[in-house]
Amino acid sequence: MTPLAEKIRNLIQQTGPLKISDYFSLCLADPDHGYYQSREPFGQAGDFITAPEISQLFGEMIGVFLVQAWHVQGAPENTRIVEIGPGRGTLMSDALRVISRLAPALYEQATIHMVETSERLRNVQRQTLVRVKQRISWHDAFEEIPAGFTLMVANELFDAIPIRQFIKTRQGFSERMVGLDDTGALAFGLGPAGLDTSLLPIPEAAVREGEIFEISPARAAVMQAVAAKLVRDGGTALIIDYGHLVTGFGDTLQAVHQHEFDPPLARPGEADLTSHVDFQVLAEAAGAAGAHVHRPLTQGDFLLGLGILERAGALGAGRDSLTQATIGDAVNRLAGEGEGRMGALFKVLAVSGRKVRIAPFDPQQA
Repeated sequence: MTPLAEKIRNLIQQTGPLKISDYFSLCLADPDHGYYQSREPFGQAGDFITAPEISQLFGEMIGVFLVQAWHVQGAPENTRIVEIGPGRGTLMSDALRVISRLAPALYEQATIHMVETSERLRNVQRQTLVRVKQRISWHDAFEEIPAGFTLMVANELFDAIPIRQFIKTRQGFSERMVGLDDTGALAFGLGPAGLDTSLLPIPEAAVREGEIFEISPARAAVMQAVAAKLVRDGGTALIIDYGHLVTGFGDTLQAVHQHEFDPPLARPGEADLTSHVDFQVLAEAAGAAGAHVHRPLTQGDFLLGLGILERAGALGAGRDSLTQATIGDAVNRLAGEGEGRMGALFKVLAVSGRKVRIAPFDPQQA
């Protein structure tokens, strides 16, 4: 049993079973044993590899998009370039390199903001972004970003925001909880709380017994806060994560340990805990805040639409065959479909403070 599992077991013995959202929060953010407080999650030595770590091409395409979003909204001064959950800082580094080439005026006048709560990761980001670290402001919360036109990126942020789960029973929906079995081990069970069935995509009577429905009020709240800032100050936010474009049913709670899926209750604090993101809910939350929601895309369509194949060709031109093959493999992982590839599983949502057309979400630019 991990140290955090022991802590959670004692907590359950004292106060009763935990909601999935509370268990989720403890696993990732417990100050003593939480995953992001105590582990190195990224890279081959960690538990998973994010898109920016696969190839510089990913961050470069983000940079291309941000430049386009800036231009079509009038190339305003006093721009904030923001990343929430910036990992090692790789995405920001690659994006800024492209911005400096394509839009020197944006690069020179923009302020850079990183929303990161882990001091350990902040230190890694300072090393990655050493050339511009004097221009970077770090924040504990998105609300600390100063007023001004904002270009924001959140890659694999929302999957780490806790969810709640509800199971359809004969009596209706009951909340899924984490409790203890007869041996004292962590186990799933049911609690008394019900579900607001107006949230369901279909009538409750049509939902089969045993189906699981997931909600995340916290994700919707974050999206609304981002959208409200964009409406107030102007700008565009780019949300990239794995998930589904249409609200549905299913258990997507999952843990990853050393690049392999792991039972969610097996190693609290030592495995990454995530779930799929409901992009329909995020889009509706942004729209409710008055923002313009661009047509969502798969990551593959997003990257191809921005020219990743052309950039890969230029990057590999004149290089040896092994380097070219490595670049090609990276493109397949980022934009292709099928096992081990991110192109279809990952989705991309863009939200702007006012109605504008930005490629590749809006192909016919005004």
